[in-house]
Amino acid sequence: MGRGNMERKIHLVKWEIVCGDKERGGLGLRKLGLLNRALLSKWIWRVWKEVMKETDWCWENIAFMVGKGTKIRFWTDMWCEGTALSQTFPHLFALAAHRNATVEEMWDQSSDQGGWNLRFLRNFNDWEVGMVGDLLLKLRGLRPSLEEDSVSWKGGKSGKFKVKEAYSCLVSPMDTVFPEKCIWVDRVPTKVAFFAWEATWGKVLTLDRLQRRGWQFPNCCFLCGCAEESVNHVLIHCIVARALWELVLGLVGVKWVFPESVKEVLLAGEDIWWEKKEKNLEGHTIMYILDGLERDE
Repeated sequence: MGRGNMERKIHLVKWEIVCGDKERGGLGLRKLGLLNRALLSKWIWRVWKEVMKETDWCWENIAFMVGKGTKIRFWTDMWCEGTALSQTFPHLFALAAHRNATVEEMWDQSSDQGGWNLRFLRNFNDWEVGMVGDLLLKLRGLRPSLEEDSVSWKGGKSGKFKVKEAYSCLVSPMDTVFPEKCIWVDRVPTKVAFFAWEATWGKVLTLDRLQRRGWQFPNCCFLCGCAEESVNHVLIHCIVARALWELVLGLVGVKWVFPESVKEVLLAGEDIWWEKKEKNLEGHTIMYILDGLERDE
């Protein structure tokens, strides 16, 4: 006390005691190193909880490729026809002597050909023998090899995990036929393609849709003045639109009966027009006709 800052301080109490809880005689101070580890573990806990939520669907898309069999569990891993033997034969799994045994441990190489050494806790009853026969039938032709065990991602073509393919597995499939190849065409401006996409879904703000949203005004096509305005009328069935379609399609030698909707127009293009040599020209033509009619409106 009072001897200046240059003298070496005398530590009367060990730092371990100082950092202890007050209930244990310490001062409740915290070690920064341990506090940092505790904070990091909080993030690990949060991440791990989210990871565990996704384990089920992820495991369903993983296939185990048996090599030596040292890393693959015989009963619980999905290595046999894409399912776990414990799920296919739950009764036999309950009787298994070694439920965590690897494929290598269940294979007996003492004979020339080798064979499966299935070990159970007791002898089988008569009604259980058939289950064992089914299990052996499922294992027929399967055996360890000299290669290393590996895993394959079933959600893609290459067998390797890709985020894009995993996302496709998670997205609910849309049960609809959509002419995406006719809409998202190379060298077509995004604005034009996006309008064609809106028109295909019938979501263009024509007068009929504005009326549904509560707008009060008469519905009459601006181009022809003869019918109510709708997406399909303005872009296909209006006499002005029909004249433009016949003029342009006549230049490329296409004659056809006009479909009822924009979606059917593009689907027909996918089946017919895109098969011609002028495929890019005609694909562009259809997109620009739709966009031009929208601008005239």
